[in-house]
Amino acid sequence: MSEGSGVGGQPGAHPLAGLELAIFDKDGTLIEFELMWAGWVRDLADRLAVANGGRRLDDLVHDVMGVAIETGQVLPHGGLAATPMARLREVLVASIAAAVGLPAPDARRIVDAAWHHPDPVGLARPITDLRALFTSLRGAGVRIGVATSDDREPTERTLAHLGVADLVEAVACADDGRPVKPHPAAVRWLCRTLGVAESRTAMIGDSPADLAMGRAAGVRLVVGVLTGVGDRATLAATADLVVDSVLDLRPPA
Repeated sequence: MSEGSGVGGQPGAHPLAGLELAIFDKDGTLIEFELMWAGWVRDLADRLAVANGGRRLDDLVHDVMGVAIETGQVLPHGGLAATPMARLREVLVASIAAAVGLPAPDARRIVDAAWHHPDPVGLARPITDLRALFTSLRGAGVRIGVATSDDREPTERTLAHLGVADLVEAVACADDGRPVKPHPAAVRWLCRTLGVAESRTAMIGDSPADLAMGRAAGVRLVVGVLTGVGDRATLAATADLVVDSVLDLRPPA
């Protein structure tokens, strides 16, 4: 576990002690981020080249997605870190139209031919034993919610595959029609839906947008995890607590 203090100012207390709701981001927090997304960006670039008559647009694709082309690292403030898929798709269309000098309908046809979603089951590798973590949290009186920039259908498939769908009481997704991260709407909706005050809630995530969302919503505790796109310095700027992974949030046996 890294720096920070127990909730409610109790040094040494379990991080979520005394809270009633823990809201988790998904990618980079509950499952490995780069396994799900870094390969997807490379595959998308390959498919775009085919759709664009062999002309590669690798630099443009990686720039739109916020991925370092040399290393495949997802940047903490980049597009993939928190931007919904529908928005990324529109930005890519506009960027290709501008870079290649195509009319927007032609750029959209190229993107439509190449666009696909990563496998939400085969590529969903959990950070830890999530069922054990969620079960222990619920046993300690902490309910579970998820707020993600991913769409609902793949999110629900991932949670079911991970064996935790029955432990997650509510999920807020990018295509639900609410403003997206870092806007606090998802957190506020989850709190209202579950009947838990923000002052009794923690937000846990790996990106600056996750933490900013929690802070804007007025949650009691904002927790950064080092298993995704954000490094310690980036997350510490907003978080109350930075931990190595969600495993550090498991109550003592």
